[in-house]
Amino acid sequence: MKIPSFNSIANVLASVSAVGLAGIVGAGTYVFVNKDAIIDNIKEQAIEAVLGGLSAPSIGGDSLPVGAPDLAPPADQAAAIDPSGGFGIGN
Repeated sequence: MKIPSFNSIANVLASVSAVGLAGIVGAGTYVFVNKDAIIDNIKEQAIEAVLGGLSAPSIGGDSLPVGAPDLAPPADQAAAIDPSGGFGIGN
């Protein structure tokens, strides 16, 4: 078995390095050219993550409870304290 020469090993390593460098330069160029589209896409995803299913038409619509009905106590909640005074002890 013949041992490869140092020159052939160096050539292979240089070729692999050139391919890696070309990939890095290509990825950097892609990001630089498309940076505005990438930023807009990330903004849209962030807004969707924060707002969830809310959209502009539903903000003013009937989807959100408004007014006193949402302040009413649940049916299974205990009765309010008698405002006539005391701890519920008769006079």
